[in-house]
Amino acid sequence: MSSRRDALRMIGAAAAASVIAPELWLPRPATAQPAPGALPGCIVTPQQTEGPYFVDNQLRRGDLRLDPATGTLTPGMPLTLSITVAQLNGGGCRPLNGAIVDVWQCDAHGQYSGVADRRQGVDTRESNVLRGHQVTGADGRVEFTTIYPGWYPGRAVHIHFKVRTSESSGRAGEFTSQWYFEDTVSDDVFAAGPYAEHSDRRVRNDRDGIYRRGGRELMLALQKTDEGFHGTFDLGVRLG
Repeated sequence: MSSRRDALRMIGAAAAASVIAPELWLPRPATAQPAPGALPGCIVTPQQTEGPYFVDNQLRRGDLRLDPATGTLTPGMPLTLSITVAQLNGGGCRPLNGAIVDVWQCDAHGQYSGVADRRQGVDTRESNVLRGHQVTGADGRVEFTTIYPGWYPGRAVHIHFKVRTSESSGRAGEFTSQWYFEDTVSDDVFAAGPYAEHSDRRVRNDRDGIYRRGGRELMLALQKTDEGFHGTFDLGVRLG
C-alpha cells in the first residue's frame, strides 16, 4: 500500500492538473486540495491546538464579517471559504451530514472578538465578529464569507476551525485544527490597509512551531476573485 506521503503526492498532482486558475498569483500548496465537492481521498487532516480564543456562542451564520452588536462589517480583504467534510469509515469515506463547523479568526489588526486579551490590552467581549458556525448538508459542505485574517503576535497567519457532531446522531465527536496561508500571498495582502496599520512583527510560517506540526497539509487552496479570494479545503476526519 502506498505511504501517506505518496498518496498526498498523487492527489496533489491530480488536483494541479485539473485546476483552471486565472489570476492565480500565489504558489500552489505542496498538497493541493481536490476540486470543491470532491471527497478528500480519505486522508486524515492533521489536528492542531484549539488555542485560547474559541467561544461557543451558538451563532449560526454564513457571513462572519457582521458584528451583531453594532450591525457593521469588519474591514478587510473578502475571503469566501468552501469546505467539504468527509467522515472516515473503515477503508472508505462519505460526506458527513449534520456536523457543526465552527470558524473563528482575528481581524486585520490581529485582534479576536469575544475575549479579554491581556497580551494586547484589549477587551472585545461585547463583540462576536469573525465567529460563527454552519451545519453540513448531505453533501458535507458548508460555506462562509469572512476576511483574509491579519496576524496575531507570535503566530503565523491562520484561521481556526472545529468540527463537532451531535450526540443524538450517534456520532458524537470533535475535531479541531487550523488553516494556513502562503507567506507570499500574505505579504501582498498586508501591504495595503487596513492590514498595513498593524505594526506588530509578523511570524512567517516556518518560524511557527504549531505550523511546523502539519501546517503544509492545512494550506487553503486560494483563487483570486474580483472581490478578494475564494478558499477551498476538503477535510477527512475520524470522529467518535
